[in-house]
Amino acid sequence: MLSRWVLIHVFMRSFLLQASWNFERMQSLGVLYILGPALRVFYRGEELTQACQRHLAYFNTHPFMASPILGTTLALEEAHSRDETGDPVDIDGFKTMIMAPYAAMGDAFFWGGLRPLSACIAVYIALQGSMWAPVVFLVMFNIPHLGFRLGGLFGGYKLGIKVVPVIQRFHLPDLAVRCKEGTVIFLGGLCAHLVFQCLENEGGWPGWGFAAIPTVVLLGWLGAKGVSNLILILMSSGGLLLLAR
Repeated sequence: MLSRWVLIHVFMRSFLLQASWNFERMQSLGVLYILGPALRVFYRGEELTQACQRHLAYFNTHPFMASPILGTTLALEEAHSRDETGDPVDIDGFKTMIMAPYAAMGDAFFWGGLRPLSACIAVYIALQGSMWAPVVFLVMFNIPHLGFRLGGLFGGYKLGIKVVPVIQRFHLPDLAVRCKEGTVIFLGGLCAHLVFQCLENEGGWPGWGFAAIPTVVLLGWLGAKGVSNLILILMSSGGLLLLAR
């Protein structure tokens, strides 16, 4: 059984998963560095060498979602060091099987969903003149991020491969879609707010802001038809330049 201090040591090292990449095996060096303190508890001599070589195999997943994988790997390594074979998959098989789905879920939720939503809310707060905008962004993004890192590692070690259905209960792909929808709604409201604010600053009637609705609908329709985002940006920029003149 690993002590709390060894697990904390492993957790702190998990932030350096991507400190060393290689084109052949991607994050393998980072994995070995993270697991090193625990492997030295489980094994000695030639067995330790074999364990280190085992974790130099190809590994590539989302850095935040790596924690439950590595936590479960610790549980499997502990069982292996005791010659227990109760789990239906081996260590290499588990890592190979789970890293790609977790990479996809992590990319969709953290990069494609949570980060844009946090940034959008922070931008809105910044436009109100508040200096708390960077803090809001960091808090909104890092609470789920650190929660998955910490809970994933300790939960994976405690539950073993049973952590997989626990992660599934979070429905990360669905949460990613909800975050993206929220970002779009927030961006629409932010654009409307900016339009009305500009009209007020220029001394115009704020009601003219509703004239932007057909333009937004047109751009949305063109985007749904597959028109390039670059073309839409150029169209929007050109329209703004004409209005500025």
